[in-house]
Amino acid sequence: MRCTDESLQLYAITDRRWLAGKTLYSQVEEALKGGATFIQLREKDLDEETFRREAVALKELCGKYGVPFVLDDNVKLAKEIDADGVHVGQSDMEAGEVVRLLGEDKIIGVSASTVEDAVLAEKRGASYLGVGAVFPTGTKDDASGVSMETLREICQAVHIPVVAIGGITGENLGQLRGSGIAGISVISAIFAQPDVRKATEELKKKTEEMLS
Repeated sequence: MRCTDESLQLYAITDRRWLAGKTLYSQVEEALKGGATFIQLREKDLDEETFRREAVALKELCGKYGVPFVLDDNVKLAKEIDADGVHVGQSDMEAGEVVRLLGEDKIIGVSASTVEDAVLAEKRGASYLGVGAVFPTGTKDDASGVSMETLREICQAVHIPVVAIGGITGENLGQLRGSGIAGISVISAIFAQPDVRKATEELKKKTEEMLS
């Protein structure tokens, strides 16, 4: 599956902290029904076998909806289960090495917070960039802030799609209008909501308006 501007419009990252008795599978399916265009499985505290089972099931689910499915950081597992790709941070494996291990047909996302990081990631084979945190966020403790000016500069400096991430909600995403991004990446704006499908539908509509 390829990575396009359209597929990055509403990029949902999983977080099992808000399952509230439901399964991650059912939550992701609700997000897909609501219009999520890209899914990243992010698991920091699962054992490898449980993570693998979750990844295999979600890969199949995303395939049914024709939506790209990537893993956060875990290049080895992404290769093993033939996921659509992987997203790596600045402190993880660099993009060139990921491309070498997974192959050039896979989606390689890279986190960037400076123009230098962004340009280097593109040069090394990144398919898209996750840039943030564009707003304060409680989900990632280590997320440093990125100004709107830097976000615009990054979008202008690279030829690959850029996704804004960090503290984005239906209330503030309008501030990203005109920045040059292909879409937004969210966690709590979808998965922490009582009605995941409805939250996704509303966010998708607002994202489309912001990008138009």
